[in-house]
Amino acid sequence: METTLPQTHAGSKAWEEAQRQLTAAIDQLGFDSGMHRMLATPRREMTVAVPLRRDDGTVAVFTGHRVQHNLSRGPAKGGLRFSPDVTLDEVRALSMWMTWKCALVDVPYGGAKGGVTIDPRRYSIGELERVTRRYTSEILPILGPERDIPAPDIGTDERTMSWIMDTYSSAIGFTVPAVVTGKPVSLGGSLGRSTATSRGVTHIALAALRKKGINPDGATAVVQGFGKVGRDAALFLSQAGVRVVAIADQYGAVVNWGGLNIANLSEHVSSTGRVPGFDGGDDLLGESVLELPVDLLVPAAVEGVLNEKNAAWVQARVIVEGANGPTTTAADEVFEANDILVVPDILANAGGVVVSYFEWAQANQAYRWDVADVESRLADRMLASWQAVNSYADSRNLSLRSAATALAVERVAEAHRLRGLYP
Repeated sequence: METTLPQTHAGSKAWEEAQRQLTAAIDQLGFDSGMHRMLATPRREMTVAVPLRRDDGTVAVFTGHRVQHNLSRGPAKGGLRFSPDVTLDEVRALSMWMTWKCALVDVPYGGAKGGVTIDPRRYSIGELERVTRRYTSEILPILGPERDIPAPDIGTDERTMSWIMDTYSSAIGFTVPAVVTGKPVSLGGSLGRSTATSRGVTHIALAALRKKGINPDGATAVVQGFGKVGRDAALFLSQAGVRVVAIADQYGAVVNWGGLNIANLSEHVSSTGRVPGFDGGDDLLGESVLELPVDLLVPAAVEGVLNEKNAAWVQARVIVEGANGPTTTAADEVFEANDILVVPDILANAGGVVVSYFEWAQANQAYRWDVADVESRLADRMLASWQAVNSYADSRNLSLRSAATALAVERVAEAHRLRGLYP
């Protein structure tokens, strides 16, 4: 029997970062220790065994998690990732950040996150379907359009969401499109959902450049990560006039100071599976792109890539976090001292949950909005949130991260206060 168990180190660091950010917000807001403990403790956690009968007849067993951090503002909402590095602490951290993200962009959700300790690249489509359906059946008691609504994340996609929707619907006896978001449009998904996070990052990045006095037309940028978020963010930035000069993925990086042709690079990655080797630029070590002298850096890969080891070498004037938790507290302190503007993940990459909310609303109405309407509403919601965070930061002399977290925590705490403590 093959058994895949999670590692703990990186996930523990993410959970520590999430807790530090919450503690700073609690101190800023002056809340008591009781409120702090309530907000620091996930409302519900479920860890399950996920057995898989492989195509060759052998059995593998994976570990699956689902954490619902907070439910005060509505049903839990958050992605599901398939990765061999998934840990319970990582899922806890991501669920907490989802709580703040939903509150910050004022959608009626609490935060959740899920994960399975599997490397999807090593398994067939049939095996992934069986893992997804077994995981769904194991956590079925806490799922539902009024309880917990999963979405795609690292290692999962709209097909994964289709399997979850079908498994849930089969169990209760009728079709429930609103149980997941990020579905195919033909199954009730929203137009504009697949690019929503990237569009949100782009709206915020352009606003942040202007705040720093940089004209986006001709500004230089680096995007670290060329997956769900980074690929389209690079394209949208280039379409807005930003010169994207370097892009990295897990295999390496490519640079062209005259500007990369993002469409051609995307074709190269689709055919080869990796960024290095693109004939429209020169190869670099992946980590080095974080230290290039550019106006804008968009870390859109994984947690903790900007840390105490490299923060002092970062030369970008603006950092917009496309990934969840890419910057550690130690790096934040260096960036603030170096006058680098950092736009935190809970604001910068919230476009996905905004359009997930739109998708959920459309599914509940059995009515589809056109893509122009979706993207117009997304832009309005992202820029309104940007203005709210900036106003909060300016009025209290806070960094954007401190302001965003404090504002979100304040909104969640207010929901707690209004609902009261039962019994």
